[in-house]
Amino acid sequence: MTTPAPTDFKNTIAVAKAVLSTTASVTATAMVVQSMVHTIVPRELQGFLLSRIRGLFSRFSRQMSVVVDEYDGFVQNELFEAARIFLAAKQTFSMMRIRVSKPKKENHFTVAMGRNQALVDTFHGVEFKWVFASRQIDSSCRVHHGRNSTVQYEVQYFELTFHKKHKEIVLNSYLPFVISKAKSMKQGKKTLKLHTPSFDGIYGGPLSDAWASVNLDHPATSETLAMDLDLKKTIMADLERFVRRKEYYKRVGKAWKRGYLFLIAAMANYLNFNTYDLELSGLRSNADLRRLLVATANHSILVVEDIDCNIELQDRKSETRAARTNYLREDLTLSGFLNFIDGLWSSCGDEWIIVFTTNHKEKLDPALLRPRRMDVHVHMSYCTPLITVARVTPAEVVEQLMKSDEPEVTLKNMLSFLINHKRKETEEVTKEKVCRCQLVEENGGTGEESGKCEIIEE
Repeated sequence: MTTPAPTDFKNTIAVAKAVLSTTASVTATAMVVQSMVHTIVPRELQGFLLSRIRGLFSRFSRQMSVVVDEYDGFVQNELFEAARIFLAAKQTFSMMRIRVSKPKKENHFTVAMGRNQALVDTFHGVEFKWVFASRQIDSSCRVHHGRNSTVQYEVQYFELTFHKKHKEIVLNSYLPFVISKAKSMKQGKKTLKLHTPSFDGIYGGPLSDAWASVNLDHPATSETLAMDLDLKKTIMADLERFVRRKEYYKRVGKAWKRGYLFLIAAMANYLNFNTYDLELSGLRSNADLRRLLVATANHSILVVEDIDCNIELQDRKSETRAARTNYLREDLTLSGFLNFIDGLWSSCGDEWIIVFTTNHKEKLDPALLRPRRMDVHVHMSYCTPLITVARVTPAEVVEQLMKSDEPEVTLKNMLSFLINHKRKETEEVTKEKVCRCQLVEENGGTGEESGKCEIIEE
């Protein structure tokens, strides 16, 4: 066994010191140059120079990158959502950081790539590198009384890198495969959501913040829905036919939407659609409504509850606007609302079920109810005319329905309860009439004087 000579060891130390000294000098020089560039060169020119340098190096590179932004203008990028779902299911052992979440009552864990993390996927023997990244954006938004405010929010995107020669495979095969795979995965583990407007997100920030959601954990189903059996079958068949007829709607030139005046939770569970509660009273203008609905996902149910009193929509024929104090604003109008149901902007979403609920259909503008705008009208009446005359409270009905687990026994008991309740009510009214008649006679009236022995019905 030989031992290194002391001279060789000293030479190695000297070389290492020289390398470290040179590296430190180069690093210090680079920092000084970078500081001078940021100080002297304008920011616009910096971006131009960087882009030119990158372009110069890219000519000698064999790699090509595709950027998949979260949003394409006003609409959500379908490819971004598909990539997020697709990559979450891939093996993540090579990643140093992942994001895992599970909201309360959620059926599955949500796994996502961490920021600046990379994942390599193989498709038909070709390797594709995915990187998840984000950047900060400053946006000015309008607040009350005409003041402007600057809001900073995060814009997310994926960057897909591959060899230039595989460009056609990416565009024609790989990306369509990612979208198709993500759709089947999403449908397989979908948890229904109930969305409500997030007004902070509407007036500033990315479109992804326009809605806030909770899980729709409602027991109502088509089987438990209490309504006429034939009418129920007709409605369910109509819903199934609507979901299947995407190509038909394209062929006839109509937006893929369906209008219903109907109970919502059972429909959401039956179709496996998310539900969006469109509260019009919190919106200030047609532009706010447009921004909110553009952020609404496909395959959804849009609900406007109590539309007759939710908001006072302006008459479409009215051209005048009342004077506004503080600042001028555009109203949320009926014409603007109808434009999203079947007008030009209705093409922003596919496979929407639009639901209006109301207790006073006669108060609605006829334009809302015309054929092909609201396709099906369902009157959710009492189960039987007996309930309308028995004068029982909802609490009393619920109490009777919960007394037995057998449907037939429960129905018989409920019917007996209503009949007995009506009989007792009739007896009380009759007794009250007799008492009033006796009171008239005691005050000096006679049976022959018909005008003095009046029975007043309440």
